[in-house]
Amino acid sequence: MTRKRKRLWLLLGSLGAFAVAVGLVLVALNDSLVFFYSPTEIAAKPPPAEKSLRIGGLVAPGSVVKSADGLTTTFDVTDTSHTLKVSYRGQLPDLFREGQGIVALGTLRADGVFAAREVLAKHDENYMPPEVADALKKAGRWKEGEPVPGNTK
Repeated sequence: MTRKRKRLWLLLGSLGAFAVAVGLVLVALNDSLVFFYSPTEIAAKPPPAEKSLRIGGLVAPGSVVKSADGLTTTFDVTDTSHTLKVSYRGQLPDLFREGQGIVALGTLRADGVFAAREVLAKHDENYMPPEVADALKKAGRWKEGEPVPGNTK
């Protein structure tokens, strides 16, 4: 083989190895991506069942129901346009209450109930998760400087 042909094979081999590495990185990133949805977006186009996703909105007033064992809690999350039923098994954050903004990580079951693995609540009186605020603003239901719907403070 000539020197030129050896360099060509080395270049092609390097490009092939690089393509395989990029493919593996993309597959790994695709598995770890978690998209944010509002209840309105889920109502318009439900994501695939059992796909990990995040939802956010306000905990609907009067919707929190604890089971007899005290570990499972069901509640509704709303963006004031649509509502989504959420089921969570575990200890809820101390700041979790009706009318407050939350973000939940989990999967949408076939029956339309969101099975949350993790629930995050706001951390102070002025905070709302950015995704929740954006979803409420897109729905035209909340604007900067106005009180959050359902917030009694």
